[in-house]
Amino acid sequence: MLTLIIVTIVVILVTIGLVKLVDKFIPTKFKPILQIALWVLIAFLGYNTFQSVYGPVHFNKEKNKRYAEVIKSLVDIRDAQLAHRKVTGRFANNFDHLVTFVDTAEYTLTQRRDSSVLDEVMTKQFGVDMYKDIVIIDTLGFVPVKDSLFKDSDRYKTMMNVPVGKEGTKFELKAGFIEQNDAKIPVFESSVKKDLLFFDLDKDLLNEEKQVISTIVGVTGDAIKVGSMDEVSTAGNWPKTYDSNE
Repeated sequence: MLTLIIVTIVVILVTIGLVKLVDKFIPTKFKPILQIALWVLIAFLGYNTFQSVYGPVHFNKEKNKRYAEVIKSLVDIRDAQLAHRKVTGRFANNFDHLVTFVDTAEYTLTQRRDSSVLDEVMTKQFGVDMYKDIVIIDTLGFVPVKDSLFKDSDRYKTMMNVPVGKEGTKFELKAGFIEQNDAKIPVFESSVKKDLLFFDLDKDLLNEEKQVISTIVGVTGDAIKVGSMDEVSTAGNWPKTYDSNE
């Protein structure tokens, strides 16, 4: 990009030089047309130079702002999904079910305490009272999932809507199981394509953004997502610099 800017500036300077040469050596009757053409060229090159500098700045500013909003929604989706797994043992595979769950489900509050009871087998074997340690789990009460996760907010009812980008876009949501060490482990993934988030921004810069391959430098891949259908993970594919949004 720096090379392009330098080349453009050199061309502008050369063009200005040509304007002066036209003024000095070209016959008067041809001057107006040539001068107008050259000044139009200078304006065009100047605009392109400005865009080459301002374009990426504007894109990155808008990109970071939109990512921040999207991550807030993805974190809400993840929190709701983790609650769903805690209560039901699996993740929800559609938003209607997930919203209904948040609206109606409750956490069970429990307390673990150690105790001991008579071990009848050992007592019979040795002829004296023998005791064994046990853990007793007491149910203390119930807390609505909605109150625990979202307090007085009802934003969970619209968490499927992508808050920025192309109007009407919704997050994709998938859920299922993968096998690991002969066990079926629940997984989920929620995502939205970058094409939909940045549909109205510079296409070349958008294509560059879709090529990111490391969370050290940015959001990886062609979509921003949380969770995975290929591995046991509830992490997002964004950098740690966005952690403050969680």
